[in-house]
Amino acid sequence: MKIKHVSTAALYLATIPLANWFISHVGNQAAPGLPHTIPVGFGYQAPSGVLFIGIALFARDILQEAVGKRHVLFLIAFGVALSYLINPAVATASAIAFACGELADLFVYTQIKQRSQIAAIFCSGVIGSIIDSILFLQIAFGSTMFWQGQVIGKVLITALCALIVWIKSVVSDRVHS
Repeated sequence: MKIKHVSTAALYLATIPLANWFISHVGNQAAPGLPHTIPVGFGYQAPSGVLFIGIALFARDILQEAVGKRHVLFLIAFGVALSYLINPAVATASAIAFACGELADLFVYTQIKQRSQIAAIFCSGVIGSIIDSILFLQIAFGSTMFWQGQVIGKVLITALCALIVWIKSVVSDRVHS
């Protein structure tokens, strides 16, 4: 694996414990037993780990292109295991939601990437975000109270990442022309 791929894999894996740590430590907590939340726009709040999961969905897509699905499936499994080390109280919910969201992201990205990598990044990120958000909140907190904010936060990060890839491709095309 090339050094830049190792760096992307490290970023991907770091997002998981960071998301779990943020949920317990960063932002406002409305009541005991609820996640710490941050504003994500449009009047919505989301558990503060939302920012890192949006990055995780994007990094997974980039890694799939760089190292292939088999390596990415290993990284997803490793990421699920990491979630248990950071916040045992939400580890099961995090692991199940992360695995399901990432696998859905992988499937959607694989189906769309041949037509457009940017569309694949965005669509797979949206689908992965919805699945991850609803499962995580329901399992961890017994409520989907923050699902809209979760999805908004993740989709905003996913859109930003897709924009970065698009800008990079435009610049690359102009340099090679």
